[in-house]
Parts: sequence; structure tokens; C-alpha cells
Amino acid sequence: MDNINNKFIDKGYIPFNLNSINKNDKLDSILILDDGSYFLGRSFGSKKKCLGEICFNTSISGYQEIITDPSYTGQIITFTFPHIGNIGTNKFDLEGNTKSIAGIVVRQYPTNESNWRSEISFNKWLIKNDIPGISGIDTRLLTKIIRKQKSCNAIISYEKSGNFNIDELKNKLKEHPKMDGLNLSSSITTKKQYKFNEHVHKLISSEVFNFENFNPKIAVIDFGVKQNILRHLVNLNAEVNVFSENDSIDDINNFKPDGIFLSNGPGDPSATEMKCRKLLSDLFQLKIPVFGICIGHQLIGLSFGAKTNKMPQGHRGANHPVKNIFKNKVEITSQNHGYQIDLDSLPNCLEVTHISLFDNSIEGIRHKSLPIFSVQYHPEASPGPTESSYLFNEFLKLIIETKNAKT
Repeated sequence: MDNINNKFIDKGYIPFNLNSINKNDKLDSILILDDGSYFLGRSFGSKKKCLGEICFNTSISGYQEIITDPSYTGQIITFTFPHIGNIGTNKFDLEGNTKSIAGIVVRQYPTNESNWRSEISFNKWLIKNDIPGISGIDTRLLTKIIRKQKSCNAIISYEKSGNFNIDELKNKLKEHPKMDGLNLSSSITTKKQYKFNEHVHKLISSEVFNFENFNPKIAVIDFGVKQNILRHLVNLNAEVNVFSENDSIDDINNFKPDGIFLSNGPGDPSATEMKCRKLLSDLFQLKIPVFGICIGHQLIGLSFGAKTNKMPQGHRGANHPVKNIFKNKVEITSQNHGYQIDLDSLPNCLEVTHISLFDNSIEGIRHKSLPIFSVQYHPEASPGPTESSYLFNEFLKLIIETKNAKT
């Protein structure tokens, strides 16, 4: 390790716990940011190189759900909580089936798992899913660096010998595109429509809503949908059919939906809206209830004339306070987004329903005359608090009211 440490120059950082690393363990992985900062660490998971936008998540639980959330496509996640991997992994806590995340950064090298639900160790699971990780990083310092930049790309590279060509890696990083302008949902949207019938897991407390045995048909437009969103829709006694963003309005009409759900997803929402503009316009012309979450929320805003912009550091965590303006109540929410609807661009037909108590950014909107509403945060949680799950009930109520009004 000594020959590596002596090579450090300006903007190079050794692991925070260097003295606790076993002499036989090499610093065989490096993390480089596009501002020139770099960190040496110990690799785990898949032994490969990865590039992506680096961001941080402040959740203290739910690392498996975070890693499998399709909204993190093309990103490297820094976990600010130190104990990552200690409860292993299982098949129940997956939020997506695609291997979309680029890589992960943690403070401590993952320990052996200790949990009755674990089926496979965290390290083996990462290898199985081809996800690289780097440990031994001062994640507090790293987070401070990330916060200073509007968008920051990074590269993680493994080298068994511990000798890195830093200039070469920096040049490779310069070639990687920024998030602005990227429509990433097209790479992970379902290739064919399918039915979903799995209920919310029994270990998660959730109310089952049942209005006079009404069984609505809900069409989900998949921009990178989380599994727990689908579970909550099924929990409404709904028949849930998932459609690709590439499907036509005729494909969706053949299903005869009572409601439309616009899912979460990755990338720049303005790029996704440009690609899906006709489909979104056709959906809104059906004048049936629409509920959007995350990028689905942003697409609703864009479709009616609002603009979106990149946030200084984004919202990613399970402890974000949001105020429901109409109920005058505060909800602690789970969040994951790097873009927001620009308040100054909001058209007259839309009104704000929820705001962030961190920075007053828009967290929810609704249409003044059409049965359309959305939130920026994640009421389905997984991970995070479930106190916002009432929004699925609100969606069901809106579907029933709309059907009764038509009748």
C-alpha cells in the first residue's frame, strides 16, 4: 500500500480507515470525479469499470430496494449510511428486474450478513447482478464534494495490482455524457405489455382499499416502474396492465382502462417527454383519471406547458418532509429525483398541492379541470415511510367519481 499512498497529489484522498485495512488487502479500486478529485479504496461486487452520474442517498435502510430501483439507471450511488450489506439480500426486496445502476460507493467494506430474511450475501448478489462497488471511502467528504456541483459524473475502476493510469481514466470520464438531454427510460421500459397481480408484501403494513367490490382497470405506462408501485395498485383490487412507453394509444384503449398511471423513471424528463409527446397527449384526451409519480409527475407538468430543470443536488433519501398544502399536514417521504418542475413556469391550468420543506420545490400538482394529479416523491416507499400511501386511495376515489359522473 505504501507505494500507492506516496503517489497521492492534490485532490487525491486515501481511505478514511486506512490503518484498519489488513496489510494483505490491496487498494485495488479507484473512484474519480469529473472535477479531478479521486479516492482509492477496496473493491467488492463485480470487478469491472463503470461510469455514471454520481449522487448520494441518505436512507438508513433499504439498500437492496435502492440499488434495484430503475430510476437509478446510469448512476453511481453513494450511501451516506455506513452499514451497507449487513442484512444480506433476498428475492422479495427487488424493485426492478433490470440491471440498470452503474455502481455503488460505501464507507465500510460489507460484512457478513446477519438477518433471518437473507438468502444470499450482499457481495455475491452484486457479483451475480454485475454491479461493482468501492469501499473505504470517506462518504461524508465525498457527499460534500458532490453537493457543490449541479451534476457530477464519476468512474469506478478496478485494478488487481493497485496501479492506475489516472490520466487515462480521467480522459475516459470526460467522454461520458451528462444527464441533461438523456432519455434513459427507453432502455428499460418493458418490451411487451404484461399483467401484474402481486400484492403488497405481508411484512409491510398497508390498508387494502375496497369500494363496493369495484375492480378498476389501470393501465401503467412504464418509464422504469418500481414493483412496489404495482403492488399498491393491485392492492386497490385493480386489474393492472403494464404498457411500454412505445405502445400506441390504440394498444392502451384495447385494454379499456378506468385509470392511467405514469410511472417513475430515470434520465432527463424533458427528453422523455419529447419522445413520448404524442402518447401523453392522446392519454390526456381520454379524460380519465391520471396519477403520476416522479418522472410521471414531471411529464404531466411538461405536457401542459411547464418546464423542468436540474436540481443543485437532487432529493434522494427516506426522510424528506413534504407539506400537503390543502390538508395542512406534513408527510415524511421517500424520494429519488434530480429534476424538478420549475415553479415560475407552471401554467394556470395546474396548481401546486405539495411542497418540499427542505427547499420549497414542487412536490405535487393537480389539474384544475381534468382528473389528473401527481407527486414528485414516492408514496409507495420501499424503502421509507408509508404514510403517503393514501394517495393510491385518492386515485381510486377519483376513478370512481369520474365513472359515476359519466354514468
